[in-house]
Amino acid sequence: MGTLKFSSLSLTHSSPLSDITGMLGKQLNFPMLTINSAAQFCYCKADVAATSLSIPLSNVGFSNRFSPSVVKATWTSTLSTKHWILNSTTQIENIITSDEDQSKWEACKQALSAFNFSVEEKDKILGKAFGLVHSPYWGEERKKEVPKLEAVNGILDYLRSLSLSDNDLSKLLKKFPEVLGCNLEEELKGNVKILEEQWSIEGKSLRNLILRNPKVLGYNVDCKGDCMAQCTRCWVRF
Repeated sequence: MGTLKFSSLSLTHSSPLSDITGMLGKQLNFPMLTINSAAQFCYCKADVAATSLSIPLSNVGFSNRFSPSVVKATWTSTLSTKHWILNSTTQIENIITSDEDQSKWEACKQALSAFNFSVEEKDKILGKAFGLVHSPYWGEERKKEVPKLEAVNGILDYLRSLSLSDNDLSKLLKKFPEVLGCNLEEELKGNVKILEEQWSIEGKSLRNLILRNPKVLGYNVDCKGDCMAQCTRCWVRF
């Protein structure tokens, strides 16, 4: 029979689980340790105790409403976000090298100030829109370019003319940042005309559609069922 020593406390594997937890609570001053009860135990302590005693984590409660999977997911998400910021910033800096390009970039970021985005979010939106940060939406067709303030403002003004508020635009840009890199006349205005004339979608219905599926603004091909390998920009998705 194996014996587990924890500080000055000795436990045998045959000891009842309720006795083990009770003894641990007294010996280690862990009054919150419990198995399947209303009391909660923090993740790090429960992990140590459960690992040492081979207690299934599924039977241990966690304080602050965080399970191991949630903690792991949060940690992974944080690391992923930091990695993206570092990676995307490097990509942008490698392309925007001259003072003139830097000035253009900062001016376009300023145009997004009305939407309360962070500096990183502005870089991400513009980077994805103009090919400086990889986006599956463009495939291989989007060349890298430094955006022009007139083009960015032109698209924002047009979207506002479709009864989209700044709050609407904030949601749209987060969902579909590539819209800023679409062609205003041929794609945005052309597609809105198609929606109005061919589908009778206008006014409030048009606004709701754009918020629900903003990528419709950038459709530029219609394979009609015969795939052209440009699915992200095809009307067949509508």
